[in-house]
Amino acid sequence: MEFTRSEVLTAAVVVVVIIAIAVPMWRTHQLRERRQEAMDALRAVQTAQDEYFGKHARYADESQLRASAPQASAPDAGTGREHYQITVSKSDDDLTYSAIARATPREGETVDTRCVELRIDQNGRKFAVDAEGVDRSPDCWR
Repeated sequence: MEFTRSEVLTAAVVVVVIIAIAVPMWRTHQLRERRQEAMDALRAVQTAQDEYFGKHARYADESQLRASAPQASAPDAGTGREHYQITVSKSDDDLTYSAIARATPREGETVDTRCVELRIDQNGRKFAVDAEGVDRSPDCWR
């Protein structure tokens, strides 16, 4: 079976078009999955902070949270760790806290410029900013 030059070129064009569509869609999917991992990690911190507050009538700093929380709820445990750095800070009076997930891409990976930083506070308010510092909370916390 022989193929004409135009048939081969048509097949090559179809393959290139499929790849041109599939690769960006795959990268977008990966970024969304990573964001979801970070959000899950932040929610785990929120749960651990709520439990800590219930026992001690104050919020914990990172070291106290790691020491008292189940391993799955610790700020650096779970799935958000690989692509986001999770940090927890609290106020001087221990009555407020903020848990932040910052994107930390590895070499050769697609950089998430849309949701560079995700944050949640003691009231469950959710914030997000892009690489330029613009508020992207509604986009990132879907």
